[in-house]
Amino acid sequence: MQLGIYTFGETRVDADTGRALEAGQRLRDQVEEIELADQVGLDVFGLGEHHRPDYAISAPAVVLAAAIARTKRIILTSSVTVLSSDDPVRVFQTFATLDQLSSGRAEIMAGRGSFIESFPLFGYDLDDYESLFTEKLELLVKLRDQERVTWSGKHRPALADQPVYPRPFQDRLPIWVAVGGTAASAARAARLGLPMAVAIIGGEPVRFAPLLDYYRDQAIRAGHDAAKLQIGINSHGFVADTTEAAAALFHGPLTGVMNRLGQERGWPPMTRAQYEQQIGPRGALVVGSPEAVAEKILFQHTIFRHQRFLLQLSVGPMPHAQVMRAIELFGTRVAPLVRSELSRRAN
Repeated sequence: MQLGIYTFGETRVDADTGRALEAGQRLRDQVEEIELADQVGLDVFGLGEHHRPDYAISAPAVVLAAAIARTKRIILTSSVTVLSSDDPVRVFQTFATLDQLSSGRAEIMAGRGSFIESFPLFGYDLDDYESLFTEKLELLVKLRDQERVTWSGKHRPALADQPVYPRPFQDRLPIWVAVGGTAASAARAARLGLPMAVAIIGGEPVRFAPLLDYYRDQAIRAGHDAAKLQIGINSHGFVADTTEAAAALFHGPLTGVMNRLGQERGWPPMTRAQYEQQIGPRGALVVGSPEAVAEKILFQHTIFRHQRFLLQLSVGPMPHAQVMRAIELFGTRVAPLVRSELSRRAN
């Protein structure tokens, strides 16, 4: 199983002005975090796209390009590219360029995003939310599979035998689909034969097992090889030297973000009791010592049989030194435990 990290580049926000503080330093820290993840042997690092003052990354590919020069083996992916409000041709060209620069380490994780700021920013209508993503994802797959593309749709000018360059270093640039848990999203990824990344950030993860079974069933029905299907689990979490330290360090940043978003969306505040339940053995938050985090990842693997796990380390702003220590522990202690046990189970 591939193990990695994803983040959105959280920043502190001035309460009076609503403007981001120290975005430049956060981006420089981000590149250092990716470099360390590569050095400690993690497999994947993903950067998400947001267009808000509380996140520094609105152009993940630019930050990933900076990281390419300072890494050697780690896969670099978006997590996610908000495809609904972007141009699939430009997305493909951008990540094909990254793939060439990195000698085959780039991926796209396409999704609809958890926020809507990009729609008015780039001139799209929220009434087209579903059709935008469906149409653009199908075009993105066609761009990957064909050097010359003929295509027409509702939301973008048609292409008539149009060559698209550069081609990626890899024969087929990997395209993952990020889903939040709906059957329709899983069926879309299955029909196209694309790997699926499921965000599990609350409740009991076991409730997602039927969704993953449905994805596999729909992919087989669409004629895809079940042995080649890939599933990723993306979860909030944190690693420290002890479970007590991890729980204490992660509580403030996580609840700060979740409660702020709750005010925007009408959610009730997260209580301490709810937090404690979520970091427990069957909760969605992957928080604890290296041993506790490895145990939770392995427990979920018995349920999902997934091929990738990505940990969102900094859900809210956290000191760079704490994030770096968490990355070090994840790579040097969690990953060896997980890999060793999965190898033992396979034999």
